[in-house]
Order: sequence, then C-alpha cells, then structure tokens
Amino acid sequence: MSDSAPGAGAVAVDAGDLDLGGGLLALVRPALDRVAPGGVVAVLSSSRAAREDLPAWCRAERHAYLGCEVGPAGGDRHLVARGPHDVPRATDAAPPETADAATGFAPRGAGVEPGGPAYPFTLLARDRVLPPETAQLWAQAAASQWDANRDVPWHTVRPLPPALEAAVVQVMTFLAENELSALYVPARFLPRIHPAYVETAQLLAAQLGDEARHIEVFLRRARAGGGPPGVSSATTARSLRSLLDPEDFTEATFLLSVLGEGTFLDLLRFVEEHAPDEATGVLARRARADEARHVHFGLAHVRHALAHDAGLARRLEDAVRRRAATLAGADGVPPRIADALTILAARGDDPPSVARGHERYRALLNEMHEARTRRLASAGFDAAGAELLSALHTPNFM
Repeated sequence: MSDSAPGAGAVAVDAGDLDLGGGLLALVRPALDRVAPGGVVAVLSSSRAAREDLPAWCRAERHAYLGCEVGPAGGDRHLVARGPHDVPRATDAAPPETADAATGFAPRGAGVEPGGPAYPFTLLARDRVLPPETAQLWAQAAASQWDANRDVPWHTVRPLPPALEAAVVQVMTFLAENELSALYVPARFLPRIHPAYVETAQLLAAQLGDEARHIEVFLRRARAGGGPPGVSSATTARSLRSLLDPEDFTEATFLLSVLGEGTFLDLLRFVEEHAPDEATGVLARRARADEARHVHFGLAHVRHALAHDAGLARRLEDAVRRRAATLAGADGVPPRIADALTILAARGDDPPSVARGHERYRALLNEMHEARTRRLASAGFDAAGAELLSALHTPNFM
C-alpha cells in the first residue's frame, strides 16, 4: 500500500514476499505513476529475488535504482527514483480546441504514452465538430430509443382501397429510400471524428440507429399489403447521389440535416396527419421525433461553425448551388410522389376528394419552404440568404 498522495515526492510500497514474476510490479508501477520524474518510491520487500530482479527491471525501464538497505522490520527497503520518461496528463477532461491525432482512441483526459501511432482522424477542430448542445442531445437520443415491433401497433393495418394502398406504398418507399441516404451520409464521417469529441460520434451512432429503424418500419408498412415496394424515381436517385459528394463534414451536415431532414419534418407531419391507420400515424410520429433531434444537431453544428468561420456561409451557399445544378431540368417534385401525397391526403380517388387532397399537397410545399427559411435564419443566415437557399433546395425534399 502507499502512504502518499498523487504527485508527491516519495511513496512507500509494502510488497511482502512478492517477486517480479508474482505480482511485485503491479504495486511498483502504479506507485511510480504517483510521483513526478525524479520522485522516489520505497519498496519494502522480503523477497530475496527482488534484490537482483528489481535493479534489472529499473535499468530496462529507465528508472534509477538507488540501492537497498535493511528495513525497520528486518526486510529489504529498495529505493527507486522515477525516470525521465513521463506520460502527459490532461489538466482537465474538457474537449480541446484542437485534437491531437497521435492520442488515438485514448479517452479524453487519459494519459497517453509517447510512441504510439498517428490515427487517420481528420475532424480535429472542436468548433467544426462539437457544438455545445451535443452532450445533451446524445443523452436525449440514448433515452428516446423505441422498438419497431413493440411500439408500432401493426395490428391496426387493414386492407385499403387500391388507389390509397398504392399511395401508401409509394410514400413509404420514398421515405425508406431517403432514409437510406440519411444512414450512409453520416456513416462516412463517423470514423473521421477524433475521440476527443466522442459525444458527436455517439450522437451520430444513435442517429444511424434511428435511420436503420426508420428504414425497417417504412419498408414494413410498404409491404404490409402483400405487394412489393413502389418506384424509385430518377430525380430522387440524382438528388440522393449528390449527398455523397461533399467531403466537408459541416457542408454534408448542412445539406442533409438542416435542409433535407428539416424538410422531412414537414413531410412526416403530413403523413401522420393523413395516415389511413394508427400504425402509419405512429411510425410517422416516432420517426419525426427522431428527425427533430437530427435537425437540432445540424442547426447547432452549422450555427456554431458559422460563428467561428467568416467564410463558411459562402461555402455553404456554393454547396447548395452545386447540388441544385446537378438537378437542372428536374421539374418539381417527382410526379409519383406528388400523386401519392395527393391521394394520401384525399383518402381516396374520387374527384372531389382528390381536389381537396391536391390543395393540401400544395399547402405542404409552401409550409416546407417557410419552415426551411425559418431554420436557415435560425442557423445564422440573413433573410435574403435564407429565402434563396430554401428556394434552391432539391424538389426531392431530402
């Protein structure tokens, strides 16, 4: 046992009859960690083997063996001075402004022995990775997980009229396809985040779990009528493919979470409002709650980054323009999606109901634009910039 506090100049260890092969070093090494370089550890030992083994170990580990004397109880008292080799210690566990790739997977605040390899982390700047709200959002994500089997009342799904069933299948297929992109895009950046900002990595991991669950429930609902999923449009494919282009984490988060998933909040609310059964309404509501957390992180991320990078707003605008250019020629929302949302809101295909459903669909598009504009203003864009970026956003919603 030790008679000194961490950082003191001397520590005493009673090692009994332990030798180097029998556990002696399990007491000596921690004792040396408790003193600064040059500090002395007194090892009380009744093991005769330690007289030769301990000096040899000190030479190998670059500690100074100061000698052996008879202890007060008749055993040996070995004196060891800690060598110059030191393990740097963080003064606190706060996230650093800039992370060191050489610390690898060492938890934040841990001592890191020199000589380890550099890791391929590229997201090393706190202000571009870890907005202040991240830890709170991670805690919320951990507490808000739900089960696709237990928490959706699948027994409420009943056969629907053919036109309405086809609309539900197409909408659910569209939702699943877009959520697949929301699964793959953050996954590209997760291994690039330095563990000093582990809260962001944890939050993204939870987000991937959310998206995987959304894909499961959307496809399960699409297939509930016994048929295959709907159709993937070329416009949707081109739009989602463009989300894989950005190599900058903030740019990708802006396009996916602030613009895309932000717009999906309104779409999921629309699906919940016009759901033909309780199961469809519940899965839309639960998915929307998850997406709201993803959007919250996206907004916090972009807002914090904009406050620390004067040129970022222009780069984000350029990213939106580049993406819009990839969809040049796309004439509005993919027609199958527009039609399916109209029929969903109409709850059928009789002309008067379709007219009302189409009005509700057109209102949704206006609501999406207005909500995007508000979110962009909340992120830090001026009114004109927010209006422009919202108007340039993909007609595919995500």
